[in-house]
Amino acid sequence: MAEIQFKSVQDFLDHVQDELNANRLVLPTLPDIAIKVRDAVSKGEASAQKLAEMITTDAALSARLIQVANSPLYRGTVEVKNIQMAVARLGNNTVRTLVTSLIMQQMFTPTTALLEQHFRATWEASINVSAISRALVAFTPHLNADEAMLAGLIHQIGKLPILMLVENIPEFRDSPSRLAKLMEKAHPAIGKIIMDTWDFPEELKPVASEYVSFQRDPGPQADYVDIVQVAFLQSIAGTDHPACRVDWATVPSFAKLGLTSDAEVLEIEGISDEIELTQQMFA
Repeated sequence: MAEIQFKSVQDFLDHVQDELNANRLVLPTLPDIAIKVRDAVSKGEASAQKLAEMITTDAALSARLIQVANSPLYRGTVEVKNIQMAVARLGNNTVRTLVTSLIMQQMFTPTTALLEQHFRATWEASINVSAISRALVAFTPHLNADEAMLAGLIHQIGKLPILMLVENIPEFRDSPSRLAKLMEKAHPAIGKIIMDTWDFPEELKPVASEYVSFQRDPGPQADYVDIVQVAFLQSIAGTDHPACRVDWATVPSFAKLGLTSDAEVLEIEGISDEIELTQQMFA
């Protein structure tokens, strides 16, 4: 393969588009089970029993869902022992979102040892933002905690195709700092491509591309992009991430959540416990 040189991120994005058009780029796809469950619930056609029957066709997913139904985040007074009980306990809408969230982990499974650390780092960052996003719904009662959790898991989904591509491009593969810069700059645009191909709720689709638009302000009410944006900025505080240079006072999302720009979400009573429980769920 001829060595490819990229002079800019736009060059790389053009290359991505060319690979896509030629069917050479494999975008992450949602497994059938996630699509079936989402469709059935969205159309209002699924009884708890029908949903349970769909989910039991995937043994690993069934086991995880029972585990989650018994986790401190969702636990009731009686132990859930089977999928029927899990669906009854959690309700169709929660099951729909959880199934997609639990399946997301499969997408962050590296194909080679070379990519393993990048996949793992991206997944861990996603869990962190996801857990904070879920807890932040305490400030936005009009939004759903499970959808916020899923929004956090998908916010960097655009990094996955980049990792698959750069395996064959020495200038990135052999230079961790160039790869890191490329991933930060290019993943929102690729995240948009993925979200456009996934049959996701409209309110979640912009998250993967717009969470880094720190001046974004489409209206007075907080949405899932605002939640993920605040969660992301909180999650990188004190690191050497380039977005740490953003002045939180200039980011409209904080005010929409009713938070001051110097808020330490992790120090708000009850919030850090909630974050930890979500992180444990995906551990």
